Amino acid sequence: MEYLLVSALVVAIAEIGDKTQLLAMILATRFKKPLPIILGILVATLANHALAATAGYWVADLLSGVWFKWVIAASFIAMAAWALIPDKVDDEDGANTGRYGVFLTTTIAFFLVEMGDKTQIATVALGAKFHSIFWVALGTTLGMMIANIPAVYLGEAATKVVPLKYVRIGAALIFLALGLWAAVEASGLFR
Repeated sequence: MEYLLVSALVVAIAEIGDKTQLLAMILATRFKKPLPIILGILVATLANHALAATAGYWVADLLSGVWFKWVIAASFIAMAAWALIPDKVDDEDGANTGRYGVFLTTTIAFFLVEMGDKTQIATVALGAKFHSIFWVALGTTLGMMIANIPAVYLGEAATKVVPLKYVRIGAALIFLALGLWAAVEASGLFR
């Protein structure tokens, strides 16, 4: 349960103001069909984050040892710094659906835009740290949905409730805490 909750919290906070959340707002504004957009986000995130958690799990299996634990700690600390950088999305990301419809357009766009994104890299790191594909993928997907469903329904108004600057700082602090936690574990101070 810890893996699920930590994964959900980390990704929900990291997703606020992220380019995929901005994409959700653009799609919602352009298509005004929340249900297929939300379902597209869900399918894309499940697929993307299952792959990311699997990659983290395998990397942790292949590369074990103290130095690898330090790499995980450093990756969370790097994510803390990255979380402070605001994301932008190109207007073309929410372009015409053509023959694919809102659901498929959202699914494909989200899957592709999520590649190499903060939340995907966080999912890889969480998969490696917790060594759990199912709970990490489920938790990070839950976090994405927690952040994106309000974005779809409320659009830009959602970003005006809490300034994104403070949300990014909160996300950075959570990633920093995870990095420090992983560093303490790697050092073996509390064995």
